[in-house]
Amino acid sequence: MTSRRGFLAGLAAATLAPLPGWTAVGSPDFLSAALFDDGSYRLVGLTISGEVRFSIPLPGRGHAAAAHPHLARAVAFARRPGRFALVIDCATGDQLARLEAPNGRHFYGHGAFSPDGRRLFTTENDYEAGTGVIGVWDAAKGYARMGEFSSAGVGPHDVVLMPDGKSLAIANGGIETHPDTGRTKLNLPTMRPNLTYVSLDGSVLEQVELPAALHKNSIRHLAVRADGLLAFAMQWQGDLSHDPALLGLHRRGGRYHLLSAPEDIQATLAGYAGSVAFSAEGRQVAITCPRGNALHVFDAEAARFERAHSLSDVCGLGPGPSGFVFTTGHGDVGHLVGPNPAISPHPRVRWDNHLVPIRPAI
Repeated sequence: MTSRRGFLAGLAAATLAPLPGWTAVGSPDFLSAALFDDGSYRLVGLTISGEVRFSIPLPGRGHAAAAHPHLARAVAFARRPGRFALVIDCATGDQLARLEAPNGRHFYGHGAFSPDGRRLFTTENDYEAGTGVIGVWDAAKGYARMGEFSSAGVGPHDVVLMPDGKSLAIANGGIETHPDTGRTKLNLPTMRPNLTYVSLDGSVLEQVELPAALHKNSIRHLAVRADGLLAFAMQWQGDLSHDPALLGLHRRGGRYHLLSAPEDIQATLAGYAGSVAFSAEGRQVAITCPRGNALHVFDAEAARFERAHSLSDVCGLGPGPSGFVFTTGHGDVGHLVGPNPAISPHPRVRWDNHLVPIRPAI
């Protein structure tokens, strides 16, 4: 009989293997936004070992991307509060479509495809109403907008497809912004972040809120394990004399668990987690903390801190064949297995916040 760990490892290995459509561009493992030394912002296809398979110019600074589940196509999103989202043929570099946020909306930098690749879901701000929206786009019809539904919160930053292929998880950060005031946070005293699960038609299935004392802990980024365990990374908007947990775990129908390092280590993180990922076999979960120049690894099964790594300006994070792959704002691509990272420098590149795995949606 296959063990649970073996089953998870098999699923993880399957999700790391690029689909045939991506072989046309050298089978990259991740997408990342980056700034090159010639001043150009680009979308990059990157392998686990740090090799660049392609780099495609963007009109401005990118944040994250969504990888099509079957074709070598990606949607590159502007950094909040940007308005561009470009559909790119990664084999040719051609722009296939440009998504325009409707009037009164802007993108938050993340999106996810449906399992069949026919629909794209984007996190958006309805900034006049001060509420979150998930935009729905028809990939089969040139990415025409099909509609939208409420994110059931404020400031939806990240969205991921759940392994059941029938639902989404949304990180409602709780922070209200308006493009007239740039990145200014308008509602910190009253913010209420939440984690919301919805069906693909927008029906709310479940919602999780943090306790009132943590209402300033903005839920920002998500990673999901093959068995449905969800990890969420947070960014504290309160007084930095308090050092709250920056990582949470949740499974639908159960209670959430907040994970922290020992107090003296947690205090060095400046209340900010940048990215979150599970290791390929699913036993570990990690967060990057660029303001604290740290990468923290936890035991996902025991919900327990394991170790910290000191890495300058580390932010991008993804699963490796064992352990984790990370990127830094200095151009490093690292592979973390055990106590010592193996680093491949890219001195001409400054990697942006995220590594987006190229993998099947389910």
